[in-house]
Amino acid sequence: MANDDHTILPGGILLRPLAGGDAPALLDAYVRNRSHLQPFEPVRTEEFYTLAGQRERLANQLAAQEAGALFGWVFVDEERIVGTITLTHVARGPLNSANLGYWVDGDYAGRGLTGAAAAFVVRYADEVLGLHRVEAGTLLDNLASQRVLAKAGFTEFGVAPRMLHINGAWRDHRLFQIILNDLPPR
Repeated sequence: MANDDHTILPGGILLRPLAGGDAPALLDAYVRNRSHLQPFEPVRTEEFYTLAGQRERLANQLAAQEAGALFGWVFVDEERIVGTITLTHVARGPLNSANLGYWVDGDYAGRGLTGAAAAFVVRYADEVLGLHRVEAGTLLDNLASQRVLAKAGFTEFGVAPRMLHINGAWRDHRLFQIILNDLPPR
């Protein structure tokens, strides 16, 4: 099942847009996955792991979404959030592109959820948003994420030295892109 903004992933997991009431479930997801995500994410403040911190972060994301600069979805198993996927840095005009980022709960890894979600979001970026290109980056040794991107049709185009400050240090990233279409920008 799929429509413009949500779909059912393998195992009956719902992929749906971020919603205003998601802060408690996002907090639970991040607390559960704190050690699982640590090697792949920036160092988080303790405020990040509070309800107030998640409410503020979610409000900022929803404001960016309203402005067309971000589009975010959550993976939901019953009422439990088990991951997120976002298009960020959405740029219109001659660039007409976005960056893809995602994570999945450690207990749900290896089930094909992220690959199916990435394929859905790529279609959304093309068919609904009319973007020309989507870019993603992975740590050099994150082979699982590189497989997700390859299955979704991304191709590697380079390495960015010390691109992002991840887990306390500047880390090199392998860069991937998918060209969606050659239509002029909307």
